[in-house]
Amino acid sequence: MPLFLFIVVKVQNILNILQGIVPLDLAQSWDNVGLLVGNTGGRVTSILLALDPTTALVAEAERCHTELIITHHPAIFHPLKSLRSDRPTEKFLYAAVQAGIHVIGCHTNLDVAYGGVNDVLAQLLNLQGTVPLLPDGGECSGGKTGLGRIGVLTESVSAESFLRQLYTVLSPPWLLEAGPRPEAVSKVAVCGGSCADISATALAAGADVFVTSEVKHDVARWAEEAGFWLIDGGHFATEYPAMEGLRQLLVERLEASDMPVPVQCARQEPPLRLVAGNRKKLLRNVAEKHGSET
Repeated sequence: MPLFLFIVVKVQNILNILQGIVPLDLAQSWDNVGLLVGNTGGRVTSILLALDPTTALVAEAERCHTELIITHHPAIFHPLKSLRSDRPTEKFLYAAVQAGIHVIGCHTNLDVAYGGVNDVLAQLLNLQGTVPLLPDGGECSGGKTGLGRIGVLTESVSAESFLRQLYTVLSPPWLLEAGPRPEAVSKVAVCGGSCADISATALAAGADVFVTSEVKHDVARWAEEAGFWLIDGGHFATEYPAMEGLRQLLVERLEASDMPVPVQCARQEPPLRLVAGNRKKLLRNVAEKHGSET
């Protein structure tokens, strides 16, 4: 009779595999990554990936009988003084503990890793010859690590064409821009998430445009004065595609290790939405309501 070998996959096995994809030592010193909830000996039969730790994510994991959640944004970022289910910042943790679900965070290590947030963003835009915008001198998974990426398009496009491409590949609820649009876009810098503070680095590197998010007022004014095109694609939209990229890398490593554990990406929507409706109509309705109350 054939002998079937059943491999019991533990949380530690997943941590070991992640160490080869997004090493913990790539994370910033202020960050909080790795196993944040649960224990290394817990059994894992399926994995759920998501950008943000939310109570809806725990509910989905329970429906799918998933024992392990991996999120990009850490479930624990600031020190906790309590663990209460009636406070927004603690709801996810409380629910995960109650459900017996293990939680791993891959934050800034996923930002700078080869194949991480910014490589996925660069690939979606079909950038060629990409290198880190701020290299840290390290390597992982056969590529150089560092914050952001910069590369060139296969051929120059107009600013309008580039914007259409961004809308197509990121599906952002909005795009904000600062600084003048160039006549043509060839060299592109990207940094998913809140990276507007390295805009000057992108300009110095010769980029025609820098795509990031959470651009502050003073940086937008700087872009005007510098004559540099800066695009804010939203924090969620610039990082969300990386979860599918991580899923693919994780599946490849699991299969290579003879641990074919199913890995799924949770469907999440951006927490910020563009207000729908005609601006003039909205203002008129507010004015009419205000008048009726007085």
